[in-house]
Amino acid sequence: MATTIQLEEKTKAKLDNLKIHPRDTYNKVIERLITISDDEGELSEETIRHIEQSLEDIKKGKIYTLEEVRKKLKLK
Repeated sequence: MATTIQLEEKTKAKLDNLKIHPRDTYNKVIERLITISDDEGELSEETIRHIEQSLEDIKKGKIYTLEEVRKKLKLK
């Protein structure tokens, strides 16, 4: 059964940033967050900082495709 929820724009933006693939649904993102929470418990401050830094790197385009990494490391 599907349901509708109301989100603030900043919450929706944060969920958008947590998508692994642009076509991920919000349900998929929320399920992933719940699974992480169940599996790991509370995140440490250090882990949260690392995640935030990684998200910033992604936003700034500081990422490499698998093909770019293979080329740089001279792998097939």
